[in-house]
Amino acid sequence: MTSRVTPAYPELARKMHVQGTVRIEAVVRPNGTVKSTRVLGGNPVLIESASDAVKQWKFEPAPSETTEVVQLTFASQT
Repeated sequence: MTSRVTPAYPELARKMHVQGTVRIEAVVRPNGTVKSTRVLGGNPVLIESASDAVKQWKFEPAPSETTEVVQLTFASQT
């Protein structure tokens, strides 16, 4: 991976002290940009932020389209 955007901790999650991990499947184009994402699991309050961040990631170029499964962990920042 060449560039990784850290997801924003949603304000609602912060207020509710929600923590957890979100698993996302990313389809990566040969040029390394993310074509699409699909949520595999995680707290609904955290999913949108995680998905938005992964869509901005850049991966190493590859000969063909690839699929990557990534995990993003949100820890309470109190």
